Amino acid sequence: MNGRRLWAIVVKELRQLRRDRITLAMIVGIPVIQLVLFGYAINMNLRGLAAGIADQSNTAGSRALVMDMLATGVVAPVATVNTSQEVMAMIRRGEISIGIVVPPDFERRRIDGREAVQVLVDGSDTAVQGAAVQLAQVPLDSAAPATRAPATSTPPTPPISVVSFYNPERRSAVNIVPGLIGVILTMTMVLFTAIAIVRERERGNMELLIATPLTSAELMIGKVLPYIGIGLVQTTVILALGIWLFAVPVRGSMLDVYVAAGLLILANLTLGLLISTRAQSQFQAMQMTFFVFLPSILLSGFMFPFAGMPKIVQWLAEVLPLTHFLRLIRGVMLRGASLGELWIDVLALAAFVVVMMGAAILRFRKRLD
Repeated sequence: MNGRRLWAIVVKELRQLRRDRITLAMIVGIPVIQLVLFGYAINMNLRGLAAGIADQSNTAGSRALVMDMLATGVVAPVATVNTSQEVMAMIRRGEISIGIVVPPDFERRRIDGREAVQVLVDGSDTAVQGAAVQLAQVPLDSAAPATRAPATSTPPTPPISVVSFYNPERRSAVNIVPGLIGVILTMTMVLFTAIAIVRERERGNMELLIATPLTSAELMIGKVLPYIGIGLVQTTVILALGIWLFAVPVRGSMLDVYVAAGLLILANLTLGLLISTRAQSQFQAMQMTFFVFLPSILLSGFMFPFAGMPKIVQWLAEVLPLTHFLRLIRGVMLRGASLGELWIDVLALAAFVVVMMGAAILRFRKRLD
């Protein structure tokens, strides 16, 4: 082995890495991204969960109890309603994660030592169930009126019950399998189209496409359409296995499930096309795809609770298609909601598709350079 020749190869590799900006970005960027995400954005201690309050008693004692629950920091009130039915409707639509229901006869129940308050929980997110238990630890002594009897005659503290809907058994598969549809579609669809244009260029097919009367828009859309069917097949496979192996329920419309999956497929395909117009090689395309996939799986709410993230990170996560899809698929499959009730996330995915496709068409040029 000749040391001089070996050193020449080392220098050559270092110079090549210096010219490869994508690889340099991964060398520095991946450790930085993981450190920031895991150290700052990921938080298992949930705070500020969106809550709806139905205080049907509206007495000084019930108001004091609700204030004590809010003082824990676990929940943040976003709506005040009149009935438990309204609370359940908001949970089904995904507007709140927790509902606090105080019955009209709260004072009588408190005196009798019976169940006085119900905490209704969206059990489709197992992390929320664990956080809601903290609310049941709030003592009801503070809800007693100021003129109550001496401590020796104080009635026993009545319980605060936590009622979990949609996944009372707290089975993790019920929460994970719907999310896996989005994770797998994100990983495969972005990668497939990220290398689409680059592959044509590397194989020499771009010269043939340049000679055709195809417009940029026709080429981009033609690249996307075949993969929509592939994505729907993947969705069907995951659904079938999830229902068969893990007994995951589908409480909503199956049509809504496929429409939501179709929107995510389109969003990921258009994002992949945009990456493909920027990458110079298939390897670069795969590297850039990794930068999209890592934040998506960590910030969307699939692995870690979305409510536990700082606000600025939540705003960043709202740009990711997977964040909106998880709300849609869990809402339809686990809570029985319709896409009409979840229209905000439907609109967000549709807007993402339009913006990404427009950007890809504008960036693509039918030329070899």
